[in-house]
Amino acid sequence: MPGTRKLGKTTDQRRAMLRQQVTDFLDKGKMESTVTRCKEIRPLAEKMITLGKKGDLAAYRKAMTFMTREDVVHKVFKEIAPSYMERSGGYTRITRTGVRRGDAAETAMIELV
Repeated sequence: MPGTRKLGKTTDQRRAMLRQQVTDFLDKGKMESTVTRCKEIRPLAEKMITLGKKGDLAAYRKAMTFMTREDVVHKVFKEIAPSYMERSGGYTRITRTGVRRGDAAETAMIELV
């Protein structure tokens, strides 16, 4: 699992939230959330892209166990990963966007490079 940030949730809730956010992020290509959540999403999303670069059946099945939608896994393996074949890492970028009005949480935008 990623770092030691608990994000105010139990282990099961945190794992489910991160799985869903990584799936949504890879589906849309960018996403706005808090800085700490973006820092937790980044390594998981990059691991999914690295699995897509491998492209074999075992990697596909491993990605299917983590992501929540099969169409997004297919998109990662057929569209996203081939465009990063020459890169050895660093597929995402986190840009801080300011503070949220309601609770003054620092927000950030995570996007594919």
